[in-house]
Amino acid sequence: MNPAAAAKPRRRARAAPRAAKTPLTPETWIDAATEVLVDRGIDHVRVDILAGELKVTRGSFYWHFRDREDLLRRVLKAWGERATEQLTARLARAGTDAQAQLRDVISLPFRGRSAARGARIELAIRAWARRDEMARKTVDEADASRIAYHEEIFATLGFEAGESRSRAFLLYSYEVAESLLHRQGTPAQREERRGFVERLLQQALVR
Repeated sequence: MNPAAAAKPRRRARAAPRAAKTPLTPETWIDAATEVLVDRGIDHVRVDILAGELKVTRGSFYWHFRDREDLLRRVLKAWGERATEQLTARLARAGTDAQAQLRDVISLPFRGRSAARGARIELAIRAWARRDEMARKTVDEADASRIAYHEEIFATLGFEAGESRSRAFLLYSYEVAESLLHRQGTPAQREERRGFVERLLQQALVR
């Protein structure tokens, strides 16, 4: 063995540089809060629980939100925008054919995983709204906005104002029920119901 070589101190292997941690955005917290709301209910949407889920300190939360109430307000705002404003705008842009818009609206509860996830979130929001005024106001606004959009479709189809409102309410009630009762019936039976509702709501009443 070479004594000179033995005398040389060994060099430590350089540690691989740590990957920079992606900073959390307000949307990350809002999405995490929504997941906890769906899985465990509103009482579990707390800063300490969310920080644990995201593996960050509680202090990280306060870079983006004043307090828990601020977060909850923004969870509701995000839901309203995603589930109502953006959706009705997208459907309205799809075309001016009222019958095509009607078919689009009726098909919403049948749109696979996105529809199932949307229904789970909405069910959690509605459960929250039964005990919280802020959530109830958001749900009421969403319902009113959606029904108003449905009413426009029926008005375009030629129904007078009062009848358009009633048909819009019936259609919206069907959509909500189909979303919440999605396990009722086979896919063929659900499709049969969808077709029946589409035909029924376009028929003129016999007076």
